[in-house]
Parts: sequence; C-alpha cells; structure tokens
Amino acid sequence: MNTIKGQTEERGFWGRKAEFLLAVAGNVVGVGNVWRFPYLCYRNGGGVFLIPYLVFVMTCGVPLFLLETVMGQFTHEGGITCWHLLCPLAQGVGYAGQLIELYSCMYFTIILAWALFYLIFSFSSQLPWASCDNIWNTDNCVNLAAGNLTFNRTTQINSTSAATEFWERRVLSLSGGIEEIGKINWEIALCLFVMWIICYFCIWKGVKSTGKVVYFTATFPYVMLLVLLIRGLTLPGALQGVVFYLYPEPAHLADPQVWMEAGTQVFFSYSLCSGILIALGSYNQYSNNCYRDSFWLCLLNSGTSFVAGFAVFSVLGFMAHVQGVPVEEVAESGPGLAFIAYPQAVAMMPFPQLWAVCFFIMIILLGLDSQFVAMECVVTSVTDLFPEVLRRAGRRELFVLLLCLTCFFGQLIMVTEGGMYVFQLFDNYASNGACFLFLSVFESLTIGWIFGAEKMFDIIKDMTESRPNYWFMLCWKYLTPLVSLTSFVYSMVRYTPLTYNRWYVYPDWAHVLGWLLALSSILLVPGWALGQMCTGKGSLKQRWGHLCSPDTNLMLSSIQIQEQTAEMEDLVRSSTI
Repeated sequence: MNTIKGQTEERGFWGRKAEFLLAVAGNVVGVGNVWRFPYLCYRNGGGVFLIPYLVFVMTCGVPLFLLETVMGQFTHEGGITCWHLLCPLAQGVGYAGQLIELYSCMYFTIILAWALFYLIFSFSSQLPWASCDNIWNTDNCVNLAAGNLTFNRTTQINSTSAATEFWERRVLSLSGGIEEIGKINWEIALCLFVMWIICYFCIWKGVKSTGKVVYFTATFPYVMLLVLLIRGLTLPGALQGVVFYLYPEPAHLADPQVWMEAGTQVFFSYSLCSGILIALGSYNQYSNNCYRDSFWLCLLNSGTSFVAGFAVFSVLGFMAHVQGVPVEEVAESGPGLAFIAYPQAVAMMPFPQLWAVCFFIMIILLGLDSQFVAMECVVTSVTDLFPEVLRRAGRRELFVLLLCLTCFFGQLIMVTEGGMYVFQLFDNYASNGACFLFLSVFESLTIGWIFGAEKMFDIIKDMTESRPNYWFMLCWKYLTPLVSLTSFVYSMVRYTPLTYNRWYVYPDWAHVLGWLLALSSILLVPGWALGQMCTGKGSLKQRWGHLCSPDTNLMLSSIQIQEQTAEMEDLVRSSTI
C-alpha cells in the first residue's frame, strides 16, 4: 500500500519467496503434527485412517488452502479487510476467524511455557520425572524407568508414575476442579513471560523480522525430528510401536466419528478459516505462483504428520517393551504425550538428558513459530483495518506490545492450580473444530457462488499464468460446503460434555461459559450479515446487490496489472525481433 499523505508506512512484502514458504510451513507444521495426528491414526483404525484423512485433504484441505492464499495475494489485505473488498456481506467470516485465532493465542503459549519448564529440568543430573524421591511425590509413586520394576495390572491401578506426578503435582499443581483456581505457579508464569518476550521480538517489525526468524524456527525442528526418528527406530520394541501405529482395521471406516476426527485434524493442521493463510499470502507479490506453493506446503504438512508418527510410536513401542504392556496402555494424545508419555520413555533410554533436550527444543520451536505467525496475522488484520492509525512510525511496535501484554495477563489464570481446567475449556470450545467447519461452509459458498468460482479461476490464471484444475471449482461450489456442513451437523449431534482425564466432570456453568466462547465467533457470521442488511441504504435488493459486489477499485487494479503485464510482454517481444 502506498503511503497516505506521507504519514503512514508502506505495508511491505516478503523479502524473498523462501520467507513466505517458511512462514507458512512454520505455522501449519506445529505440535499437533507430533502429538495429535499419530494418536488419531492409531485410535481410528491405523493405516485406514489415512482414507478419511485424504478425503478431507482433497475436498477441504488443499482447496481452501489455495483459496485463502489467493485471497490474500490478490487483495494484499489481512483476514478481515480482504472480505470487505471481495464480498462485504461475508466480512463476519473474517472477524470470526480472527477472534478464534485470538482465543488460540490466549492459551497456546501455555504449552510453550510448560515445554520451557521441562527443558530447564532436562539439564539436571537426574531427570526429576524419573525419580520418586522428590518432595512432590506421594507414597503411590512408581518409577517406571527403574530396570528392576515388575509391572503388573495391580501396580498400574494402585500407583502413579513418576512422570505423571511431576506433571500433575510439580508443573500443574493440579487442584480438584475449575472451582478451585488456587494460587499462581510463579515458575510457570516466568516461563510464560519469557516465551512472550521471544514472541514479541519475532514479530515487532512485521514481515521484516518474521521473515528472518522463520529461517531458523521452521527448519531446525526438522533436524530434531530426524534425530528423534533415528533414535526411536533403533530402540528395542520400536517395530511393535510402528505396527501398532499403522496396522489397518477397516471396520473403523463405518464409524462416523473417525471421519469427523479426520476432518477436524485437517482443518487444524492446515490452519484453515482462521485468516492466517490470507494474511501470509497478502505479503506476496501479485505474480507469485501460489498455486504451486499450495501443493508443496500441503504435502509438507501431511508428510510431516505421517513421519512424526514413526518417531512417536517407535518410542512408545520401546516404552511398552520395557514395561511388558501393550502399546495402547502407554499411548497418549495432546499434553499427555508431550509431558507424560514421551518424557517417561526418554527416562528409560541411555543418556536421557540428551533426548529430553532434543525433544523439548523441538516442541518449543514447533509451537513458537505457530504462535508468533498467528500473532503476526492478528496484528496484520487489525493494522489493515486501521492503517492510518497503526501504520505510523512506532505505532505497530506499541500495538504488538499491548497485545502481547494483554494475552500474558489474560493467561495468568491458566498457570494457577486450576489453570489446566481453564486451558482445556479454551481448547475444546473457543478453538473447537466445529467453529472452523462452520466458517468453511460460508467461506466456500461466498467465493464459489457470490464472488464467483469462475472469477477466482481467472485471477489465479492471471497470477500464475496457468489455469487451475477444475476439481477446485467443484470443491468450492459443492464438495467443500457439503462436507463441512455435514461434519458440523454431526459434531453438534454427537456433542459430549467436556471432562478432564475421564474422571472430572465440569460444572454446568463452565459448559455455559464454553458455549459462549464458541458462539461468540460463530454468531459473528450471520450477525454481521444481518446487521449490514438492516443498516444499509436503499431497498433490500439494492443492499443485497451492494454487499455482494466486490470493490470496483480492486477489480480495476487487477485489470491494470493485467494490462501492464501484457505491455511488458509486448516490449520484450519487440526487443527480441
């Protein structure tokens, strides 16, 4: 964007193509690829889980990934204002996506704080989660890393592992429920503050700083993953874990829940409908080949999830081998994998400190670039909404600082004794997969039918000089909204109340609070459209026509770019004759 009266700074572009690719890769390849996809795969039929997963990738994942990248690259606007230019009636989709992303920023950094806490203790002469001799341990503590332990069913029922006690009693100081918030764990709060400082300096200068940081944060986790993969596959019992991870059970394909979980995983791991891809794509040059980029980035994301399963389940297979129990008894998902199962397995290896350091560095870097890229996209969207105010010298840095401080103080409740219950409430309601499915329906219908899938095809062709496959038009107009709507309805029908560790049932008021968090984003879509229709000028038909029409200046600028490109091509031809 040009400067306005010499007072606002230019919006800017990525310094190099690699910066865009690494920023997107760093965001979409996150901790969910490591701790969620492998667990879903084993729990939902092993290798056959790849069938529903690939169906959602082809009908929703890649089509929406391409669509959102194109929307940003075409408009050069963030996740809110791009909708104002393409279809003002659907601007509520942009607001909803940014609100969900803000909720994610409000709780996701807690994971990084936990990982930093574990990383610090990984340098201890003896790993604290590998011993029952600590002040936080109970009489029921069992050290599973001890070589002479006879592990049986009675031991499992009547005892708690050292890793579990370290997690629940030392890290979380877990209370009896969300009603008992308790006091703040200042050690975790300090780790949280450190992670926010790092996040701030990663994005304070916009794409100028973000584009440089991702060279490290998006690549180094792959080094760590490769190291852990090689180590895992060389452990005894690794083959047992890998077979358990991929052993196909076709009967699971008849369970609708398996398909629902596959769809949710695709939406989360591809960062769809949150406005992130729109914001990142908006810093591309108009002629960037986003069509090709989308294919490679989607392949990288899904491929990383698949390979991470080998790294995780080879280690879990080793853990099951040492304990003499089936793999399903040690398999965990989410924080349970990262902070209980995997640390416990690491404690059983030779040189446990080395592997613990590698693992938690990988978790921190995987989560860090997802976090600061998401923050960058929120900042981009708000800045594009108020460019005259926030693009002046020094304003962006102050706004980013204010946002980081607001998120930090808002997260302090999550580092209390009852903080884990609040964390899970945000995770399961505020950023629920059903919210993204709902936004997907309106996003695809808006572009496919109101803006026009054919028009979007012409834009992609003009940008990349190649016409996309007609499969994408079929998806945007029919398959994506149909699949997303079906999945959303099913998730509502099969809703089950939230619990923690299968024993703690949340009180009714907590469920109400959770639903308010979910509805706060979902209702923005119809609420915005209804509000614009009611407050607009002219007849109902005129309002509809105005709100469903793209910005004329946007379309004219696109035509001018095409004409300038044609003139340049003519000049090149004439110079070669």
